[in-house]
Amino acid sequence: MPHRSIHWFRKGLRLHDNPALLAAMKDCEELHPIFILDPWFPRNMKVSVNRWRFLIEALKDLDENLKMINSRLFVVRGKPAEVFPQLFKKWKVTRLTFEVDTEPYSRQRDAEVGRIATEHNVEVIQKVSNTLYDVDRVIAENNGKPPLTYVRLQTVLASIGPPKRPCSAPTKENMKDCRTPWKGSYEEIYGIPTLEELGQDPTKLGPHLYPGGESEALRRLDLNMKRTAWVCNFKKPETEPNSLTPSTTVLSPYMKFGCLSTRTFYWRLAEIYHGKKHSSPPVSLHGQLLWREFFYTAGAGIPNFNKMEGNSVCVQVDWDENKDYLEAWREMPS
Repeated sequence: MPHRSIHWFRKGLRLHDNPALLAAMKDCEELHPIFILDPWFPRNMKVSVNRWRFLIEALKDLDENLKMINSRLFVVRGKPAEVFPQLFKKWKVTRLTFEVDTEPYSRQRDAEVGRIATEHNVEVIQKVSNTLYDVDRVIAENNGKPPLTYVRLQTVLASIGPPKRPCSAPTKENMKDCRTPWKGSYEEIYGIPTLEELGQDPTKLGPHLYPGGESEALRRLDLNMKRTAWVCNFKKPETEPNSLTPSTTVLSPYMKFGCLSTRTFYWRLAEIYHGKKHSSPPVSLHGQLLWREFFYTAGAGIPNFNKMEGNSVCVQVDWDENKDYLEAWREMPS
C-alpha cells in the first residue's frame, strides 16, 4: 500500500543530499514536509535577531524549492511530542522520516517521538546526513569509545574509508505519484513565521550580509569553489579573524542550519584537490570539516559533553559560589 508520509525538517533545511526526504517520497501517495516551531525557543534562546532572520529566510527558500517539485512546507507551531499525535491522526500518516541528530537533547526528543509514532503504527526512518559519517559507527570502530584526539579520529576514519557521496535533490519525477495537499487557508495556519511572531524586534537587525537558505548556500559554495588556488592553499592558522571582510568561506552558518550538506562540501573539495598539490588536515578545508566531525562524535559519545559536571573528559573546577563575591564582581566598574 502507498504511504502517507511526513518528512520532518530540523537542521537539514535543504533538498540536496537529503536521503530522509527521498525515503519519505518512496512509494508515497501523500507527503507533508514539516518544520516544527516550538514557541519556547524564540522567547528563551539568547541569540541575535539576525539569527532568527537567517532561519526565516532558510524556511522561505525551502518552501520555494519545494514548490518547484510540486510540494510545500508546513510550519507547525507547538512541541513535537504534542503536535505529532494530532498530525498522525489528521493526515492518516503511516511513515515519518527525519535526519539523524546526535545531540543529547535531540536524541531524547527523537526517542520520545519514536515512541509516539509506534503507538500510532507509524513507521520511522532516520538517515545520516548532518555529519560526514555515522558517528555511532565511528565510535563502534574505536572499541565503543569516541576518539579523544584529532589524530585518533583520522586513524579510525582511514579504516572506514571516505564518506558517502551526497545524494541528488528530489525532482518532480520523485513526486509524480505523490501529492502534497495545500489549501489557500493553510498560509494562515502553516505559513512561514515573521520576526514579530517570534517576539523579535526588526529594528535591531544588523546589516544583511549573509541571507539564509539552500539557494544562497549553494551559490556561495560555487563562488568559493571557483577559487581553486585559494582552496588548495587554505590553511586555517593563516586566516585573519580580525579582518573587516571574512578570510574564510563563511559557509558555517549554512552548515549549522543544514542549508548546505557537509558531504556536498567535502566532495566538491575532493574534486578540486584531485591531482593538485594542496594543504592537508587539520589546517585544510577538509581538515575544518573533520574538526566539525570530531566534536559531533565527541558530543554523541561522551555523556554531559556540553557541561562540566558529569563530563568525564572535562577538568572539574572547584568554582567558588560565594554570592557576596559574585555580587561585588558584578558591581565592579567596567
